[in-house]
Amino acid sequence: MNKNELIQFFERDLKQLITELELYSKEENIWRVEKNISNSAGNLTLHIIGNLHTFIGKEIGKTGYVRHRELEFTQKNVPRPKLIKAINETIEMIRKSLVGLTDEELKMDYPIMKFPKVESNEYLLVHLMNHLSYHLGQINYHRRLIGE
Repeated sequence: MNKNELIQFFERDLKQLITELELYSKEENIWRVEKNISNSAGNLTLHIIGNLHTFIGKEIGKTGYVRHRELEFTQKNVPRPKLIKAINETIEMIRKSLVGLTDEELKMDYPIMKFPKVESNEYLLVHLMNHLSYHLGQINYHRRLIGE
């Protein structure tokens, strides 16, 4: 997979995340938890943003991002426009971080140990796409479960 395909997949799914958030007719429902669901769509969105800024921005793009992972799950009632702005900023960060990568750099070892063994930048980026897709599906299900 080349960098342009990776960028396209991240952009596609992050734009779908914006669509999912916009489909909530009541903004407060983005933060609602129901039955045995422990994470709201809002907290999953914050988690996706934090995860991508950490593993792509900080490590590949050298943005200096500092993650506060606990806030991704405890912060509440961030206004929808602010979430959407943060997603758009994440899309831009991914573009800037990946656009300059060469095919050789994609094959190089990812700079930190995230898995039981050293993996390539490309491997990590595919893993992050899967992580994003997983949580995007949870958000879609959350929205439909609460009757949005």
